[in-house]
Amino acid sequence: MDRRTFVRLLAAVPLVTPRDTRDVPRVRVVSPYRPSVTPGMPGRYPGRVVAVGSDQVLDPVTRASDGGVVREMMARGMCALTGTNAPGEAWRHFFGPADVVGIKVNCGGHPHVVSDHAIVAETVRQLMNAGVPAAQIYVYERFQQQLDAVNYAPHLPGEVQIVAAERENAYSDNSGYDPATYVEADLFGEEDTRSNMMRLITRRLTKIINIPNVKDHGATGATGCLKNIAYGSRSHTYSFVGRLASVEPLRSRTVLQIMDGLRGVWHGGPFAHTDRFVFYPRRMFFGTDPVAIDRLLLDIIDEKRKAEGAISIWDRSPASLRTNDMSARDSDPNVNILIREPGHVEYASRLGLGVYNL
Repeated sequence: MDRRTFVRLLAAVPLVTPRDTRDVPRVRVVSPYRPSVTPGMPGRYPGRVVAVGSDQVLDPVTRASDGGVVREMMARGMCALTGTNAPGEAWRHFFGPADVVGIKVNCGGHPHVVSDHAIVAETVRQLMNAGVPAAQIYVYERFQQQLDAVNYAPHLPGEVQIVAAERENAYSDNSGYDPATYVEADLFGEEDTRSNMMRLITRRLTKIINIPNVKDHGATGATGCLKNIAYGSRSHTYSFVGRLASVEPLRSRTVLQIMDGLRGVWHGGPFAHTDRFVFYPRRMFFGTDPVAIDRLLLDIIDEKRKAEGAISIWDRSPASLRTNDMSARDSDPNVNILIREPGHVEYASRLGLGVYNL
């Protein structure tokens, strides 16, 4: 069963009350790791989101980011989040010389909307200022071909490691995943029921920084912190977003969320093969709570769609559904190829991952 078929069938399952568990799909979590005393999600600042914007951060013609403005925005955001006056002190709230830090980027929106090079570079610079050696910093994504296309290496010190779990989205190589840490979800009798966590996360990293984008998504309504850290850290996506994000050690080690809202996708996401549906919020969001940031993301995407005359991400009308018709979706923002499920954000709050009602 492919991913789109799975999500379409999942949307057809009726809601049940807490006492009626007959039709609730069984999900088995296997992990030898225990949660930390204060898990990274929702972390030190549940329900707190700091938004920083600048009209000068993108060149008006090329849309390239200005590294100096990005640095200033990140300094303001981190200081406001931690209540400190100096960026170095703010970063030392989270990281120190003993840490091995992973930076989870998002490359799926190449070439127009990916985790910005200047944001990733400034994140690495501040980690090194906090005492983390460059060789203990990993920029990672699920697929190597996406990392190759975005090409972070020229923007980073040579000792920083850039790694992926698989060469491409072909389910042909599982060596980058941990066989002992997984979610088993037999939802509709599919053959492949297991989502394994990346070995890098379970065996190497002590802390993770999540850098998602502001993007629409044809299945989940919007894709932000939760989906980037959950789906991009596992072998496949046949399970609930929040459930995947809640598994240890991913939950405890993901200590900082920096949403890149310099650019965004308001329709046709998570991809951005053309710039037709790209927009430019010129903002960044800082927090430790992925649910709180994603709650704001839902409004950002929905308000932009409304301004463009498109249907809401909450629309479930059969009249707008053209199942798996990618061509129709790509030419008309009032077409859905699946019934969207933006409710995954609220569901994640029920798993203790953050605060939904801000």
